[in-house]
Amino acid sequence: MGDLLISWRNIWRNPRRSILTAGAIAFASGLLIFMLSFQFGTYEEMINASVKLSTGHLQVMAEGYQENNKMRNTVNDVYGIKEVLRNSELVSAVTNRGEAFAIAEFDGRTKGVHLIGVDSSGERYVSGINERLLEGGFIGCCGRNNTIVGNLLAQRLKLKIGSEITLLGQGRDGSVAAAILTVIGIFETGFEEYDRNVLMMDYDDFNRLFYMERSAHRIVAILKNSEDVDAVKAELEASGLMEGLESYSWDELSPGIRQSIDMDMMSGFVMYIILIIVVSFSILNTFIMSVFERTREFGVLLSLGTKPSRLIKIMLTESMFITLGGIVVGMLIGIGVTFYYGKVGISLEGMEIMKEYGMSGSLYPKLSLMSVFLGPAVIALVTFFAALYPTLRIARLKPVDAMKAV
Repeated sequence: MGDLLISWRNIWRNPRRSILTAGAIAFASGLLIFMLSFQFGTYEEMINASVKLSTGHLQVMAEGYQENNKMRNTVNDVYGIKEVLRNSELVSAVTNRGEAFAIAEFDGRTKGVHLIGVDSSGERYVSGINERLLEGGFIGCCGRNNTIVGNLLAQRLKLKIGSEITLLGQGRDGSVAAAILTVIGIFETGFEEYDRNVLMMDYDDFNRLFYMERSAHRIVAILKNSEDVDAVKAELEASGLMEGLESYSWDELSPGIRQSIDMDMMSGFVMYIILIIVVSFSILNTFIMSVFERTREFGVLLSLGTKPSRLIKIMLTESMFITLGGIVVGMLIGIGVTFYYGKVGISLEGMEIMKEYGMSGSLYPKLSLMSVFLGPAVIALVTFFAALYPTLRIARLKPVDAMKAV
């Protein structure tokens, strides 16, 4: 207890230096908490925006369909698979989709399109495409043989609400599939490829047009937590309905998103390491100066019989007081700022990267145990070793020479 009190008093021998050092540690700790939380929140928003629109967190499809999108490769027991997913506590929404490539024609203009037949009741909770409509209504609102199209596709074919598109494709049984669909909505997702090529219609109309016999190409699920994919896969396997079927997670279907996240995380960690090194040099400088200033004092104490190990312990305790004080203040500030912006968001309206990933105009930092404790823990470890180097010099001091120091 006596050594703790001595260490505490020694901190205030030079209060300005101690406060500046603790302030640097607090700034670094708070900044790391906020930046890590911002990164994790951005990644979650990026994943949710991408997977909700296209892949979902989990998909079930026939074996080989992912590699070769043949019309004949379908999931036949659509109801059974959807029932298993609906009954899972880990799943928040499920829908089924049929897919076909077709030629769309309007007023002499033609284009190849990716036609998706969707269950309107489930699709609104999976992709939320109904919330991205620029004009018009969603599928299922206005009778049969209707469609909604991407805004870039509408521009390409000069479509507007009420336009009638002629579609020509191939049915599941190899027969010709032809229909005239009325445009009832135009949507914008922010994904240029999606908005330029996708045309959606009601699944019942798709089923009749392409002779699907109530089968589907994909069953798409949104989970309450993206980390539960493996657990839901296990539930599907246990159901006994997966014979001839395969299940894929979002990162298997969209590896580019995972690669983008990994690259961004690596570049972010490089910046964090540089920040931590700067802070470690700050505390290294503090204790080098402290040891040199007190060399004569240490010489006197050593000559009186004080063990070098005790002096080292006192010095390290001083460093831990400064470090922990800075970390606690930094954590409080970092958590407070992150919590505030986690509620109100950080507006990034108009940035191209937001449109590229189909993200909303604001990003929300997300607090987690990792973002709160990772940065401060690394700072505490690094500053401990930074303080250890100059304090070990005490063990090499000779009392007579040390007492001659100015």
